[in-house]
Amino acid sequence: MQTTYQMFVETSVPHDELIISRTDLHGIITYANETFAQISGYELTELIGKAHSIVRHPDMPRSVFQTLWQSLEYGQMWKGYIKNLRKDGGYYWVYAEISGVYKDGVLVEYKSLRAPMDQATKISMQRVYDELKENEEKISRAVVYLQNDVVRKVETLAREKACSADHIINDILNDALF
Repeated sequence: MQTTYQMFVETSVPHDELIISRTDLHGIITYANETFAQISGYELTELIGKAHSIVRHPDMPRSVFQTLWQSLEYGQMWKGYIKNLRKDGGYYWVYAEISGVYKDGVLVEYKSLRAPMDQATKISMQRVYDELKENEEKISRAVVYLQNDVVRKVETLAREKACSADHIINDILNDALF
């Protein structure tokens, strides 16, 4: 459950910059350039050794990543649009090209080059991804304003049950509605 305004704040990728990273075959970051760190809000030391999914935004449909991994498994480059999550809860959009790196014909790692996107494409892709999430995952994005004491109770309950606050709210709504 995001409770700060930052979730609505977009960080723009400068038009003269590329975000570059490499991962091992399990998606663990082995290299990240300074632009990746700056745009994502992480220090380089916080990125190296972490799963690349550290920047996966909840708006991204699972099917996009299934297609991405399937393309890589077939030895193909994947190209597409990705909304990423910043460390502070904000977000940034990129056009990504992801491919395998081969040495002597053997896949040894993956590389990703990410570039800025224009505003019209961002809006279009957000609509596409919202529709995919609704149709495939039966999930819709919603913004809800709650009393502060309710937020604290939900967060406390989530800690006690070792789950997310979103999970608690979902359970409460399901119990109330069904």
